[in-house]
Amino acid sequence: MKKTILLIEDEENQRILYSEELEKEGYTVFTASDGLKGLKIIEEKQIDLVVLDIRMPEMDGLETLSKILGERKNLPVIIYTAYPHYKTNFMSWGADIYLVKSSNINELKEKVKELLGE
Repeated sequence: MKKTILLIEDEENQRILYSEELEKEGYTVFTASDGLKGLKIIEEKQIDLVVLDIRMPEMDGLETLSKILGERKNLPVIIYTAYPHYKTNFMSWGADIYLVKSSNINELKEKVKELLGE
């Protein structure tokens, strides 16, 4: 059975690119443009892993992460952000992996495979 990934990213072009790249790897990908929409998808769907941006409207990634951990403690989360300085924020430590975005998406794909045990 295909593994499912929830991608929470407010930047539409990045959301489309990451989603397409992860689908090429064989995953089913659900997307959300902010944390509130992402949490709703987690309630409704069977999600195996979350890729989460930090700076977003409505509810930022750190608040979203704390809500995910409160409801689904064993759900793996990768923080995928353009901002390296959030790594020192203890709120981000709840994520399994913290990655800084780059033009090369291979590192993200590798970490997704690693966390999903593939």
